[in-house]
Formats: sequence, C-alpha cells, structure tokens
Amino acid sequence: MGKGGAVLTVGRPLPWQEAKDKLTYVRQHGVDQFIQHYRRHETKQRDTLLYGDEIEYGLFKLSSDGASLSLRGGEVRSLLSNREAEERRAIPESGKVTWHPEYGSWMVESTPEKPYSGYTDDLRRVESSMRSRRARLLMALKDNEVAPTVVAFPLLGASNDELPRNGPVASSVLVPDDVINPHPRFGALTKNIRERRGSNVEVIAPLFQDDNTTGDAIKADAMAFGMGCCCLQVTFQCRDVDESRHVYDQLAVLAPIMMALTAATPILAGKLQDHDCRWDIVSQSVDDRTTDERRTSLSSSSKGDKRLAGSGTRKLRTSRYSAAASYVCRRCDLHSCAARYNDVEVEVDESALQKLKKEGIDDLLATHVAHLFVRDPLVIFDGLCEEVDDNTQTDHFENLQSTNWNSVRWKPPPADSNIGWRVELRTMEVQLTDFENAAFTVFCVLVLRVLLSFDLNIYVPMSKVHENMDRAHSRGAASQQKFWWRSHTVWKSTSGQRCVDGVEALRHRADAVTRTMSRRW
Repeated sequence: MGKGGAVLTVGRPLPWQEAKDKLTYVRQHGVDQFIQHYRRHETKQRDTLLYGDEIEYGLFKLSSDGASLSLRGGEVRSLLSNREAEERRAIPESGKVTWHPEYGSWMVESTPEKPYSGYTDDLRRVESSMRSRRARLLMALKDNEVAPTVVAFPLLGASNDELPRNGPVASSVLVPDDVINPHPRFGALTKNIRERRGSNVEVIAPLFQDDNTTGDAIKADAMAFGMGCCCLQVTFQCRDVDESRHVYDQLAVLAPIMMALTAATPILAGKLQDHDCRWDIVSQSVDDRTTDERRTSLSSSSKGDKRLAGSGTRKLRTSRYSAAASYVCRRCDLHSCAARYNDVEVEVDESALQKLKKEGIDDLLATHVAHLFVRDPLVIFDGLCEEVDDNTQTDHFENLQSTNWNSVRWKPPPADSNIGWRVELRTMEVQLTDFENAAFTVFCVLVLRVLLSFDLNIYVPMSKVHENMDRAHSRGAASQQKFWWRSHTVWKSTSGQRCVDGVEALRHRADAVTRTMSRRW
C-alpha cells in the first residue's frame, strides 16, 4: 500500500483505551520479532535486480455542478480484482495487475503483478504496464466517473456538502467520515491518532499570496487531507542485506531531489498553497505526538502515561511521517562510511537499542530500528497480540515499521517468502500521464544502477538531506531552489589510483566533506 504498506488484517481493532494496555507488549515483542527475523534472513541473497512501482488513483464523478469524490473505491477494486482472477483462470499466464485498497474510499492503488527485471526490455515495459492498468481501471468506471492521476482532489474539504461532518471517527468540520475506507483498520488508524494526540490533527500550509489574498495560511483538520494524496513509489529488491542498506542511504539523499522534480500539489482544500508538495501535509495529518512530545522546550514536568512510548513525554522532533532519520550502511571501505554523516540527533527507545546491540545488531542498524520504537503501535487487532508467535511471525514489528512513514523505507524479506531485501523510495508525487510516471520510475532505476555499478558516493551530512527536504517544498523548487549536493562522487588517492586503504580513504573523506559542502547544486 502506498501509505502504510501494511497487510489489511480482518478483525476487530481494539479501541484506543483498550489498546493502551497492550502497547508495551507490542513494542517489546516487535523488537524480539525483528531480531529473530533478521537472524533467519541475514544471509539471504538474490542474484538479479527486481523492482516495481505503485500508482494511486482518485475516483471522481462529474456532474453539471462540477466534480466531486466518487466513494466507490472498494467496489471498483473488488470488480477489478475479480476480473483479474477470471483472466488467470481462463489464461493462466494472464493477469497483469494487483489492485490494493487505499486510505480514501475514493482511491485505489495498482502494482504490476510481477516485478520488472533488470533487463533493458523491462525498462520499456514500465510505461505499457501503466497504460494497461489505467485502461483496466477506466473500464470499471461509470460513464460519469474519471480517474486521473492527480495528487490531491483540489476541492477536498470544499465540496461534498451533502455529507454530514463531525463524524465520530475523524471529528472533522471539513470532511465526513464517509471519505475514509470502510475497512476497520483505516477508521481505527484515524481515530487512534486523534486520541493519542489528544486533539484533532492540525494541517497548516502557507497560502499563496497575490494582490487580493486575505489570510496567510490554509488549515485542515483531518487525516484524509494527507493520506488522501496519491503518489508514485518504487521498490527495489537488492542482492543482499548489505546492498539494501547501501541503497537505502543513496536513495535517502536522492529522495528530496525526486520530490522536487515531481512536485504536483499546488492546491489544498480549494485554495492555492505556497508550496508545491504533499509531504508536509501528510506529515501533519498523521502527527500523533502528544503536546509534550511536540514541545519546543528541552524538558517536561508532565508524568505522562507509562503505557505510551516514552510515557508520551519524550520530545520527538518530527511526526512519524518524515524524512529518513539516519544512514544505515555499515560499509567502511573505499568511501562509504555512513556513520560520519549522521550529524542529526536521532531519538531512540533505549531499551530496544540495548537489546538490539546485545543480540549482535551493529550500531547503525540498531539505531535505525530503535528509532522506529519511539512510536506506539496505532492499530492492534483483538486476538492478535499475545497470540502472535515471535519465532515465526513479524506482526508486531510490521505494526511499527508500516506506520513509520519515512522518505525511504528499508524492508526486510517477508516471512515465508522468496522475496529478498528491499528498499522503497516514497517521496515522488504521481504525475498526470503514464509517460511521466514511467519516465521517473525508469530514471530512478537507471540512477541506482549507475550508483551501484560505479560504486559512487553521494553521501552528504543527514542535516543537509533534511534541509533539502525543506527546500523541495518551495514553489518551483526544481528550477528555482538550490540543493546541497556532493561535488565529488569518486575519490582517488594522491598517487592517482583509487584509494583502497581504509585509513587513507578516511583521511581523504574528511577533507572532502568540508570541501564539497561549501557549495550547492
């Protein structure tokens, strides 16, 4: 799934007050599950590059009064999935698309049923796959419905006036609960974020200013304004765990650049915003931090609630939808020593960190995982807590992993699967045409292959990556903004040969950081 990536469990989500008593159990056993799972799959290898894309669509209905949301996402997805199954029964080699539910009841998501390979022919197959998926979707719509690939419905919160507001789930004065996918997970996710936070989410975007503008901000109050945004995501299967960690770091640097290049969100709640991207909107729409966690001061006198992560009083710098927090690659050979570029303080769950280190997980990866566990699980299903086997299942780990929505996601192999170690690039915004979506997908594949084939180094300090994420939101960022970038991607020793000695390489890198950071790309 585009936003959460979680499997949609069938069952009853526990109300937040009931779920609180199980939060500690899920967090602790989530760490145990990761450790067991990592040990089982640490040596897993795959010989070939595989990748796939995810595209999300919004369904709209047209009338003489204009356009509005068509809340038939579930119905349309079911129809499409049934057609795919019928095709496979008639022609086993047929069936080219998998259809997934999304947060909005007006949304559907498509992925190719089988991943693309690393061959050139498959680069050409990306666009045809996207065209085929769009054609199949359009055939499932009514005559007055359309499904353009736009990031956000421009009039969300300014239309659908016939539907009641202030529902028990979102409690929004702008959008009704009907816009939320009826699957129990999505409603529970929406309500539990509000309850953990202690208030409605608060989305604030800068208002575009012209001669007749009044006000300086656009405000929204529901998760639908963020999770109702459509995006383009690309996932890569790597050769092994070490390559996946290296790819994670390289994509973390590229993520804000790709966001700026694909920026396509000029309108929020019927008003022109002074940003071009969805990222901050989504980040604010799922911000479940308590007042103490959002504070700007260093300390808090509140005792909090001991059932919450950090008692709900640990200061957290960002929402759980944010840029990558730290680099994770453990290579320290030619020029890839990630630790030296981790110059941003990363909040971690100390007990999780110590347990991970004690079990032999290296510091970089232990920090990455322990950072996931400064958050609470947002949805716990009845009968799927103590009943989960830590030795064979990863439900509790995935509960936290899938609701830490970062610019790049590092993905261990699924249990009982031949799938390898993967990395997902999550910042790109969906484009209007299949050609554009395919072009950006193929571009990412080619860039990554160049980085791996030539062993290039594009590391910059993580603080500069975060600054690039901020800059990418600006109007016209791709052509008007400046971004931190590395001047030198291949290092040579003083003798002109590629540096192979670890100590010499480190000395050259130390000089390189200050030199390359003195200018921007």
